Amino acid sequence: MSNRFAAITLTAMLATAATWTPDSQAQGYPNKPIRVIVGYAPGGSADAGIRPLAKVLEALLGQPLIVDYKPGAAGGVAMDFTAKATPDGYTLYYADSGPLTVAPHLGKVSYDSLASFTHLGHICGSGSMLVVHPSVPFTSVAEVVAASKREPAKWSYGTSGIGGPHHLSGEYFKNATGANLLHIPYKGGGPAMTDLMGGQIPMLFSSLGPVVGAAKSGKVRPIAVTSLARSSAFPDVPTMDEVGLKGFDSTAWYGLMGPAGLPPEVVSRLTQALQKAGADKALQNQLNATGCDADFLSPAQTIEKIRADSVKWGRVIKEANVKAE
Repeated sequence: MSNRFAAITLTAMLATAATWTPDSQAQGYPNKPIRVIVGYAPGGSADAGIRPLAKVLEALLGQPLIVDYKPGAAGGVAMDFTAKATPDGYTLYYADSGPLTVAPHLGKVSYDSLASFTHLGHICGSGSMLVVHPSVPFTSVAEVVAASKREPAKWSYGTSGIGGPHHLSGEYFKNATGANLLHIPYKGGGPAMTDLMGGQIPMLFSSLGPVVGAAKSGKVRPIAVTSLARSSAFPDVPTMDEVGLKGFDSTAWYGLMGPAGLPPEVVSRLTQALQKAGADKALQNQLNATGCDADFLSPAQTIEKIRADSVKWGRVIKEANVKAE
């Protein structure tokens, strides 16, 4: 009798093992804390965005979200780490668009922007801001372009660095307008903004966050934003599209993703949580206040955006002959 019972038990165990899949494990997801990778040091725009998002997602998922900083190679270190992570839903990446749509055009990368990841959704986007020193006699895009063509050796623009989103915004601007501007790269947006406020450079393509205080104090003058829609942080500043550069859209953005092969149940749980988070007005306001306007998109829409942005930035990089630092 005991042998028969043992045989029945063994048969049941084998049957259970035969039907176990990652999806069956995922049915109780999540049942432990989720690690969210950020590819930059604490205190930057990525950190500012993931904090309010994580708080909302924790309430929806019922588990803590632990932020893990892995800076290096402009987000490349975090990309490589995420691509190699176990696809169980407990390692996610709050990624910016640069490593997905720009970096592959500047050099060899260890990942495929689409095949190496499970894209869960676009979270927010931000254009660059064209700002000038108050002593510069420009109040419009047309005046910047006209002056640069009239005195091509005189005018320059600064950015946070070669190959970054603001450099690409500047080169895209030059391609669209024929402006003759020399690029002055800095090792970060902070030093670039300091030199603009000090009058060492006449203009700057900048992220929006640092412009808020500088503009309010009169230390810089905003000219236009490079996103298609006006920024919530600067409702009175026109877009490039509005001032005549129809269709001009240069935005960097953040999205949530995991390694390729996340089980369908995990993907469903996370995308449903993101959809609910995207409808949270308080979260929208918190993201908007960082200069990154909330814009929650589905996985399919996010993938299409990656494809379109990759084509656009590949063209800009080739035409402007942008080289990695």
